[in-house]
Amino acid sequence: MVYINGERHDVSGADAFLTLSDFLRHRLGQVGTKIVCSEGDCGACSVLVGRVSPPGDEEGKSGGQSGGGKIIYRAIDSCIQFMYQLDRAHIVSVEGLKRNGLLSPVQDAMVKCHGSQCGFCTPGFVVTMAGLLEDEAAERKQALTPDELRYGLTGNLCRCTGYVQIIDAGCSVDPGKTARVSELYPDGPIAEAFGSHTAESVVVKDDGERTIALPATLAEAVAFKAAHPDCTVVAGATDIGVQHNKGKIAPKDILCLANVAEMKGNELTGEMLTIGAGTTWTRVERAIKDAVPQFYNVLTLFGSPQIRNAGTIGGNIANASPIADSVPFLFVTGAELELAGPKGSRRVDINNFYFGYKKFDLREDELIARVHIPLPTEAQTLKLYKVSRRRDLDISTFTAAVLVELDEAGGTIQNIRIAYGGVGPVVLRLPKTETFLTGKPFEESVLREAGKLARSEVTPITDVRGSAGFRQQLAENILSRFYFDCAQPEAV
Repeated sequence: MVYINGERHDVSGADAFLTLSDFLRHRLGQVGTKIVCSEGDCGACSVLVGRVSPPGDEEGKSGGQSGGGKIIYRAIDSCIQFMYQLDRAHIVSVEGLKRNGLLSPVQDAMVKCHGSQCGFCTPGFVVTMAGLLEDEAAERKQALTPDELRYGLTGNLCRCTGYVQIIDAGCSVDPGKTARVSELYPDGPIAEAFGSHTAESVVVKDDGERTIALPATLAEAVAFKAAHPDCTVVAGATDIGVQHNKGKIAPKDILCLANVAEMKGNELTGEMLTIGAGTTWTRVERAIKDAVPQFYNVLTLFGSPQIRNAGTIGGNIANASPIADSVPFLFVTGAELELAGPKGSRRVDINNFYFGYKKFDLREDELIARVHIPLPTEAQTLKLYKVSRRRDLDISTFTAAVLVELDEAGGTIQNIRIAYGGVGPVVLRLPKTETFLTGKPFEESVLREAGKLARSEVTPITDVRGSAGFRQQLAENILSRFYFDCAQPEAV
């Protein structure tokens, strides 16, 4: 069951395997949602997806009321979202933003400010700005700022107009005169319809004998995984969606974790942050902002807002990419993965999780359930680095995390952990370099010498993002950068 622009649709059979954009365009004839890249890069296919906030959820609080029951809307790329992921979700496309047949304030502003030419990107910009007005500007009743718009529209590309007129349009919209989605489509009836099916698990089959399982509990998810060890596990689908659109995969059995509440959310207890593996990066970003600002800064460069609204921390870990932006941080903090299986759960230090390229310590009947992250202490200094060909919306060429603890006098390295990404088949810790630095004075010359040793511990390759030599140079230089960032932060 899914609601689209306020109307209920019961999706079954082959339609459940369609991408959301194809369902909108080919089944409903709502062609305002455009398809350009089919990779989640351009944002032309952006729509709003609303889900009911769980009890106690901070985002679900409104007017001093306790969280839960409110529908929270976020922009996502519909070209890489499948219909089976959207059970008990309310989709609002660009057609659904109008009121009484009139253009929405955002659409009207795009017209008046000449923010549209060919029109392909325009619906995506309109929907994304509507999402920003739901989130950033709604409570304070103030217009979006240019900086908020530039950040929020990172995932929307325009090749005709340029961005000045689009930013002008966004800044000109008065949030106080803009109807929120809950005013266009009241939360109550939709949330009530969803609530009547909350505890239900769903299994969908089509004529081609493909199977989709949408379990309601972690135990049911594990049971399906044990019975179908070769199934494709889907959480945010930000990677699987791209592979599907490019014809690289056509999974037969799919385990979708969208409805498993036990795998979502986060909890901060003392110096430990526990995050459900199915938690989106947007929620991780909010949870980590004050606790670990360095990680928050990296997450703001992690794909686009549409990608972060769908992609999950568990998916990033299980994808096992050597350039996964989260993994160096998890390595140096000593994060533990809680792996759930039919016989219970076990914990694995993420430093011991990866065996080789796309190979890791996850049994065929197990799922990553939670991530337990020890937060850096006041005595420790953490720095994270990402090098890419462009700043926003780009895959990393090189990543690094360095966590150091000095003695009380601040002159000697008591403990240091270093992790690099993009320099081998997996993210790497640098044990020789760490051993060399332990007990040494925290001085520029020492870090420069350590950089030379770090260079010898990596085995990068040459690809479209950079040469092996370039990555080796980064592996050496980043430790000098780390020294200056710590010793002379005002000069950086």
